[in-house]
Amino acid sequence: MGFDLEALREAVKTHGKVVRVVIAGIKGSSPREVGAAMLVWEDGQSGTIGGGTLEYQAAEAARSQTVATRLTHHTLGPDMGQCCGGAVSLFSEVYDLKKVETLDDTIIARSASGGATPLSVKRVLAAARSQGIAPEPRLIDGWMIEPVHKPARNLWIWGAGHVGRALVDVLSPLPDLAITWVDTGPERFPDVIPAGVTDLPATKPAELVRHAPPNAEHLVLTYSHNLDLELCNRLLLHDFRFAGLIGSATKWARFRSRLAALGHPPDRISRITCPIGETSLGKHPQMIAVGVAAQLLRPARQNELKKDLSA
Repeated sequence: MGFDLEALREAVKTHGKVVRVVIAGIKGSSPREVGAAMLVWEDGQSGTIGGGTLEYQAAEAARSQTVATRLTHHTLGPDMGQCCGGAVSLFSEVYDLKKVETLDDTIIARSASGGATPLSVKRVLAAARSQGIAPEPRLIDGWMIEPVHKPARNLWIWGAGHVGRALVDVLSPLPDLAITWVDTGPERFPDVIPAGVTDLPATKPAELVRHAPPNAEHLVLTYSHNLDLELCNRLLLHDFRFAGLIGSATKWARFRSRLAALGHPPDRISRITCPIGETSLGKHPQMIAVGVAAQLLRPARQNELKKDLSA
């Protein structure tokens, strides 16, 4: 969790004045964690701090907020229609485009009441910058400190057909994914591309494989078996953290034979996962997307990625 600077920037460009409300502190139970945030503007909002009465009241207060920053404290209980039994502190800030452009792109620290930066905050910032380790979101001596969110995983989705679109719909809201979406032409993509997704139309998509980071993850699901095969071939010649291919066991048997004929050894070919998703869910594009998303995000997969990142 961190300060999603890109989401804030896009919201301000689209809606003008935007208030960002973030959970700054928790006592006892809470529907969301410290650092969970929502953006609120005159006639809408995005993100969530847990829903229910707390979120509704915080959004209404944000729309009428006149001070630049505000720190408030809320008890969660029956009066708010919540059974958490804890308390949360909310840090609310008004942003326009000018203010957004002044923000640091690594760590953001600010006070609800102004004044000089206290020594406790200076120490946290100095330690984070000298060690290159982002601090956890926290409230210290009335100052809210948050690292700027940087997606931890690069995901390349090859194909903008029904399944590709369903996957982007399911995966694009997740904060830790930077998605690159590739297909053969701009007409293959929807008119509106979700925030955080980079669409790359290319006449020869396989030529783009060499530009993917070696630690990227790939989902191959184009309209063409020949293109799928060429992408698998290029990925095996390149490098990747994960590569998944849509298709049946029969398709994968044929691909294994053809990839072997292209000179790839069996242990290398086995790095590609096929089929992908949960076949028991059926072949509806959204069901495929749900199954593939679960495969990418399941705890065992996360542990594997953590080991890779620490190696």
